[in-house]
Amino acid sequence: MASTNSSFNPGDYVVYPTHGVGRVMALENQRIAGMELQLFVISFDKDRMTLRVPVTKAQKSGLRKLSTRKVMESALTTLRGRARVKRTMWSRRAQEYEAKINSGDPVSIAEVVRDLHRSSSQPDQSYSERQIYEAALDRLAAELAAVERIDPKAATRRLETLLEAA
Repeated sequence: MASTNSSFNPGDYVVYPTHGVGRVMALENQRIAGMELQLFVISFDKDRMTLRVPVTKAQKSGLRKLSTRKVMESALTTLRGRARVKRTMWSRRAQEYEAKINSGDPVSIAEVVRDLHRSSSQPDQSYSERQIYEAALDRLAAELAAVERIDPKAATRRLETLLEAA
């Protein structure tokens, strides 16, 4: 029951900023508070979660199609760059990193991965640094996997190889 005015169709992979890569399962109509709403039904396998986003709010919510290969290449180029760690308090940096991850922008997420990556010769990360790093890495790998049509684990290995080579 795909609608011509929607920009996403069942089967399309999409990115919801705060949840990452999901797949549009259906377009459905529901009556909520007496109003008829058309909703995208999006499944996030990794989190075993289903999200319903009103078609009229999709753009405002930041729901978007997968990145193009060109955008992903930009993100991968960002990974190869030099880490830029501000000398501000960790709590402030952590908030900035979380905001970048939740923006859904692959280049911003790649900046977080790059800045928090530790090679084997560097000191260990704190628990919260590691959590944020892994969240960013998972998010970037999920979109890379969907764009390249590869397994998420293979995408993660590819990202880690780039980071180690940088």
